[in-house]
Amino acid sequence: MNRDSRALSIAHQRTKSARAPLTRSKTREESTFNQEAVEARLVELLPQVRYIARRIHGRLPAHVPFDDLLQAGVLGLIDALRKFDPRRKVQIESYMKFRIRGAILDELRSLDWSPRELRRNARRMEEAEQQLRARLGREPTTAEMAKALGLSLGQFHHLAGEIRGLDVGSLQEAASGGEDGMELELSSRLASTEAASPLTMCAGQEQRARLEEGIRRLLEKERLALTLYYYEELTMKEVGEALAVGESRVSQIHASALERLRGYLEESAKEPIWPTRQGQERGNPAARPGGQARAGA
Repeated sequence: MNRDSRALSIAHQRTKSARAPLTRSKTREESTFNQEAVEARLVELLPQVRYIARRIHGRLPAHVPFDDLLQAGVLGLIDALRKFDPRRKVQIESYMKFRIRGAILDELRSLDWSPRELRRNARRMEEAEQQLRARLGREPTTAEMAKALGLSLGQFHHLAGEIRGLDVGSLQEAASGGEDGMELELSSRLASTEAASPLTMCAGQEQRARLEEGIRRLLEKERLALTLYYYEELTMKEVGEALAVGESRVSQIHASALERLRGYLEESAKEPIWPTRQGQERGNPAARPGGQARAGA
C-alpha cells in the first residue's frame, strides 16, 4: 500500500493545478467533505488500478517500468472521478476501468518511438510463431515463418531485422556474474573510453615489430649505445666510458643510429609488416599449385 500511497501523492501533485476552483457558493465544509469523499473513493479503487496496470505490464517488454503505468492509471482514475456523471446511469466501476486502461495506453503511446505498423507486424509474427510451434512441436524455420506470413524469404529477413530494433535494453539490467559470482550490470561490459581500441593495439604491435627489426639491422656499437642511453638511462659521458670513446663520438653514434632507424621505418611503412598469403606463396614454391611436383622434378 506504500507504493499506492506514493503514486496517489504524485498524482495529486500533478492534477492539483488542473482542478477547477470551487465556486464561491460552496462552503468550506462542503469542499472538505467532497475532497474526503474523493480521496476515500480513490483509496477504494487503487487495487483496481494496480490490477489493470499489472495485466498490461505483463504483455510488455521488461524494460518498461511498472511504476510509470501505475502512476498513469492513478491519474486516469482521478480524472475519471472528476468527470463522472451519475445522471448517465453508467456503473462507476465500468467507467473507471475504461478510463484507467485508456490513461495507461495513452502513456504507453507517448513513450513508444516506433511506428504502430511495425508493432502490429511484430505481434503478427509472434502469433504466427506460436501457432507453428504448437502445430509442429518444434521451433519453426525461417522458411516456414515466411510462408505462414505470406512473405518471401528476403522480405521476412528484412521485417525480422526491423522488429529486432524494437528491443530496448537497460544498462542497469543484471548480466552474468563475474569471477567472484557477483552479478554485474550490462554497463560494466561497455568498452572503456580510456582503454586502447583493437585498431590502436594492432597498430602498436606493428610499430613495435618494425622498430625491433630496425634495431636488429643497426651496427653492434649503435645498438649498444641506444641500449645504454635509453634502457640503462646513462648519460652520454657514461656511455662513452662504457664504449671507450669520447662523448662527442657517442653523440655521433647516437645520431647515426636514429637516422638509420628513421630511414628503415619510412621504407618499411610502405609494405605490410605481417606476411601475406601471396608473399608466403612467392617465398615458398611448394605452396603454389603444382609447386611441389615441380620442386620434386
